[in-house]
Amino acid sequence: MKPGLELRALRGATTASANTGDAIAEAVAELIEELLQRNDLAGDRVLSVTFSVTADLDACFPAAIARRRADWGRVALLDCQQMAVAGDLPRCIRLLAHAWLEAGRQEVHPYLREAARLRPDRAEAGQPSAPASSPADH
Repeated sequence: MKPGLELRALRGATTASANTGDAIAEAVAELIEELLQRNDLAGDRVLSVTFSVTADLDACFPAAIARRRADWGRVALLDCQQMAVAGDLPRCIRLLAHAWLEAGRQEVHPYLREAARLRPDRAEAGQPSAPASSPADH
């Protein structure tokens, strides 16, 4: 345990514009950057990140993109395929991160691009606020 810090679980999601290495890399980099900025995190406070992707994304591993970050050399990274559910949001990348946040700080879970529809309660102002789709409501 780190003094003044609490271990927290952070969620987030985004979508890739296409099933290409470049499109996935762009979406993953943006999601990571938003997670870090919105939670005022430095790389040494992130312990682990698990990425899940929908079955229609197979051009590259999100963890391979995350590994490119110079400050994430000690972060445990894992990729897995998201459970296939009829009606799920296409080309979706989700993450679950464990990080040390300041005690009492409210965590921020970024839901970007089309993934803002999954959790409109967590999407920033200016993002689409359509109701959550029931099969992918997480």
